Amino acid sequence: MDEKEIKERLLKESDEFRKAFDEHQRLEKKLAKFHAKSFLSEEEKWEERQMKKKKLFLKDKMYYLMTEYKKSLP
Repeated sequence: MDEKEIKERLLKESDEFRKAFDEHQRLEKKLAKFHAKSFLSEEEKWEERQMKKKKLFLKDKMYYLMTEYKKSLP
């Protein structure tokens, strides 16, 4: 089973994975809006850094959940 199949299965079966995925997507869209701006205030720069950290945390969490799921397969 490849990563794409595991991801699809976890999106259907795991609330924890789905919540992490949804939040990751939400942050992705919000960061895209920041990147569209030509100038960011200091507050926006700080917020952008925080969002990037959270997004990376969520990506790591999803990868961990996928790895654990893969280990549990026969």
